[in-house]
Amino acid sequence: MLKTTTLEAMLAAYPELAVSEFRGGTRVVAQRGKLFETLQWFLCQRGFDLLVDITCVDYLNYRDAKDRFGLVYLLASTETNERITIRVYLNEPELSVPSVVSLWEGANWMEREVFDMFGIVFDGHPDLRRILMPDEFTAYPLRKDYPLQGRGERHNFPVLRRNQA
Repeated sequence: MLKTTTLEAMLAAYPELAVSEFRGGTRVVAQRGKLFETLQWFLCQRGFDLLVDITCVDYLNYRDAKDRFGLVYLLASTETNERITIRVYLNEPELSVPSVVSLWEGANWMEREVFDMFGIVFDGHPDLRRILMPDEFTAYPLRKDYPLQGRGERHNFPVLRRNQA
C-alpha cells in the first residue's frame, strides 16, 4: 500500500494517471508515451528500488476489455516497504515500449520473457531474443489466440540429446 505522501506526490507529478486500490494494493495505469518517465520517477524520486516483476495479460475476448494487452510492472521500496502496480495498455500493431534495463538491471530477463511469450518489444533492450522458446519458434504461446495443443511446431525442432555415460 502506498503512503499518503507518495500518493499525493505521484498525483501532483502525474495528474493523468488513473489510480485505483484493490485489497490494500495501489494500482496505476500509465500512458504508453510516459511509461519510462513514470517508472523512472518512482525509482529516482520515491525510492522504488526493487523491480519485483514484469508480466503481461492478454485481454482477448474479455468482457468489456478495450485493449488487447496489459503490461504490468510490480515495484517495491525496500526502505519504506511500499508496493505499487503500474500497468500500461497496448494494442496491435504497436506492441513496443521502452526498456527499463537502464533503471533496473534485473529487467533484462523479465523483458525477454515477456517478449518471448507475448511478443511485446522492449525498445533499447541490450539483448532482446528468445529466452524460453527455441529461436525457430515463430508464435507467442501465452497469447489467448494460441491453441492449447500448439500448432505442431515441436515436431519440427531438432532433438537435443545428452551424452550417455
